[in-house]
Amino acid sequence: MIFKAVREGRPYPEHGLTTKDWADIPPRPVRLDQLITTKRELALDRLLAEDSTFYGDLFPHVVQWDGSLYLEDGLHRALRAALQQRTSIHARVLVL
Repeated sequence: MIFKAVREGRPYPEHGLTTKDWADIPPRPVRLDQLITTKRELALDRLLAEDSTFYGDLFPHVVQWDGSLYLEDGLHRALRAALQQRTSIHARVLVL
């Protein structure tokens, strides 16, 4: 299994971080099998796009809440890493 779990929606409270706020959090390695997704579906065209991070953050956004790691943004990047046989990614982790 690639991820710890797949779910729809965020179980944690709204954090209100802006893109700039996320950029202030240094990325760190996170194992894919510890992540719980917050989206059940993905767009295949976004997964295969070479410039998918051109307008966004290079690092996925993860929220650590109640002892679990939730992948808030970056599902396509995480899945791409898994397809490349990688077991971890660098992500910005917000601890709530």
